[in-house]
Amino acid sequence: MEIPELKVTPDRYLTVRYAGASGDFNPIHVDDEFARSVGLPGKILHGLYTMAQVARAQTEAGGGPASLRRLAVQFRGMGVPEAELTITTTVRDERDGVAYVDCVAEQNGRAIIRNAEAEVVIPAQ
Repeated sequence: MEIPELKVTPDRYLTVRYAGASGDFNPIHVDDEFARSVGLPGKILHGLYTMAQVARAQTEAGGGPASLRRLAVQFRGMGVPEAELTITTTVRDERDGVAYVDCVAEQNGRAIIRNAEAEVVIPAQ
């Protein structure tokens, strides 16, 4: 099984829409001025949004959401809107119809999610 790289660029309003969907209205995600006042570069992405992109890369390769059996991530950095996210997946092992994979989410050359692991059901051919 091969899992292609996923590239996505969150637009400037993504954090506001995601706040509405998730209920997480922490001002570091929706208010540039507040975010800068606490030492951030501006609004930052929700970590769960970034994790969802890692899951998306796996489920697109597996043929749908039911293909993702397990996902574990470590958040290691901040993501920002209007910069491309790249999700890279390496298949470590395949057994009994399941791919065991390692994943990384990078933005601007920094790993913002690393040491992620997933189990993806290999689609029938």
